[in-house]
Amino acid sequence: MTTHKSLGRRGFLGGGLATAGLTIAATVPAHAAEGQGTPIRAAVLEFNDPWTKATGLGELLRRAGATVVPLDPALPATAQGVDLIAFGTFTNNAPTYLNYVAAQSASLRDFASGGGVVLDMAQSDQYSQKASYLPAPMSATRADPDHDAIYAMAPEHPLVSVLRTGIDGRVLSDRASTIRVSWETLVDWESMRVLLSCAPGGNPKPPALLEGAHGKGRFLVTSLTIDKCFNAAGTAVQPAAAIADSEAFFAAVAKYVAAVKAGTAPAVVPTPKPKEPAAGPMVGHTTDRTTRIWLRPGRDHHSIPRWECTVRNNKGKEDRVQATLTSANDHSLIFEVDKLHPETRYTFSIIPVTGDPEFIPLIGAFTTAPLDNSKAKVVMGVGSCAPSSSDAVWDRILAEGCDSFVFMGDTPYIDSVDLQFARQRHREFLQVPELARLIRSVPTWGTWDDHDFAFNASLGDVKGKVSTRTAFVDYRANASYGHTAAGEQQTRRDAGEGVYTSFRRGPVEVFLLDPRWFSRTEASWADTGQPTCLGATQWEWFQKGLRSSNATFKLVVSGMIWDDKQNSESDDWGTFPHEREAMFDFIKDEEIPGVVLLSGDIHVSRALNYGPRVGYDLWQWIVSPLHDRTIASLNVPHPALVHSAVEPNVFARIEADTTVKPATLKATWINRAGERIFEVATTSTELGHRH
Repeated sequence: MTTHKSLGRRGFLGGGLATAGLTIAATVPAHAAEGQGTPIRAAVLEFNDPWTKATGLGELLRRAGATVVPLDPALPATAQGVDLIAFGTFTNNAPTYLNYVAAQSASLRDFASGGGVVLDMAQSDQYSQKASYLPAPMSATRADPDHDAIYAMAPEHPLVSVLRTGIDGRVLSDRASTIRVSWETLVDWESMRVLLSCAPGGNPKPPALLEGAHGKGRFLVTSLTIDKCFNAAGTAVQPAAAIADSEAFFAAVAKYVAAVKAGTAPAVVPTPKPKEPAAGPMVGHTTDRTTRIWLRPGRDHHSIPRWECTVRNNKGKEDRVQATLTSANDHSLIFEVDKLHPETRYTFSIIPVTGDPEFIPLIGAFTTAPLDNSKAKVVMGVGSCAPSSSDAVWDRILAEGCDSFVFMGDTPYIDSVDLQFARQRHREFLQVPELARLIRSVPTWGTWDDHDFAFNASLGDVKGKVSTRTAFVDYRANASYGHTAAGEQQTRRDAGEGVYTSFRRGPVEVFLLDPRWFSRTEASWADTGQPTCLGATQWEWFQKGLRSSNATFKLVVSGMIWDDKQNSESDDWGTFPHEREAMFDFIKDEEIPGVVLLSGDIHVSRALNYGPRVGYDLWQWIVSPLHDRTIASLNVPHPALVHSAVEPNVFARIEADTTVKPATLKATWINRAGERIFEVATTSTELGHRH
């Protein structure tokens, strides 16, 4: 689907070397050049900000007294004839940067080892999550969250001491809101010192500026965008105070490079990383009799193999279940709990069996499902396109009385097929404090969409999807995960094909489809010469499940929408109309009542009614986004459109009630402030049931 940020960002390929076309006068303030001796030489690779077209790295270094030349992509770092190699913000959205750091990793290390400084301000986590050229064990990892509040971690350091500090302890404040101060934050590091952080109170995570020593030289890796100060005409696009902050920082960079060159720069003492918190506990697949509880203890507890979960009902009865930590699933485990009672509230606590007597138990709660055909009311939350940073939308879901939740994809954003990075993104997502409260309080299930499957608009031919599937099953506690190589339902967190699954919660059965793994745009579906979305095995599983379901309401979830997005992307059911229509024909011919379609992906919420396509009114409910970035251009006209809203931080509260006749199904789109955006209510009669 379209990018997490905004349309066009991920596809930006740069606008040429800004240093080559810059017309800003190269004035040098006296305070920048004074006492510096021979000016340092800097090779700069710089690209315009794709939104504001702002630039400034070369000019700011000139103002600091440096002699600036464009980086020559054909030459190794050691042959540039400079003291500083500086990559500006957004350079890694273009092939020049990516190709250079890939081809010249060794020469960049040699350049630093000989006394040079590399300043890397690149951001995009899609194209280069890690600064790949850093010498082991040094590393710096980028991720998606953005920040505007920056704090000093090393106030005495020459790159930090020059910065103006506000009364709240922030530095680099008072900047224009059109460019976030820290894009694609650095979330992890090894063997580097954290100089600036995006967290207050001396917390080094997430870092905003990292320093690493190699031989006689230094590496500086940052997520700051403080080089973006001027437009193409040389006019400031930042307030005067922000320009002064940038000038002070780059003047300090020039002096720092000179000190490194002279061997007088301060020694680098790497910042130790804080203890890694646990991810989870997370309540997963829960029936009227069983539940699965998932946990990944923090890194400090990975050596403890056995863990115990104590489950208590509201009468105080206890049962204990043990599980073994497995490195094969990224040091996570699942407790399989059975012999439970329907519609019963349980609490649980988790401790290691041995190894840490001071361990604080991890706690949670859940309510089992009603019996399948009993008269009951369930309230299910659904949503897609979620933030990986603190957000009140998760607390709102609990406040609205949701007794379960379904992740419909882009939950989280990964945009990579690197296994360790994908695992890290899942881990960070489940560690978000508000989300952590939700997943330990209600049962959850999930499927994926393009950004947690691979990249924007990805389909089944993408390379590396085995890695993202591995990460997905490591971090979900669904009932099943697609099928095995033999075509059997895969219930283990093991190798398999796809991630589709289903579950029953009282009057509702939910089919979580996988429209990504098996999708092919070449002829491959049912010997018809048409492309496939679901593939033959998933298609047969879905038909069998629908045919056998006696649930009053059947929610069919696809991350990508059931229409054509009407843009240049092909990851929608508009690309597979033959398969979609065959599905609708099957529902009609088999007289399967109660089907409603759900989807996400497009950063817009919509409700469409296709009329009696399946023998009764067929609805599609699009719920997106949980995060704050909408895409108004995808709110396109459609003859079936009943409601739509370009609304951030939204989820749907779906209430199914079979205690009344006819049974009712109501979906309410709600934002994180609790405002009702729109609502659709229907009944079992209107959805084809004969009473």
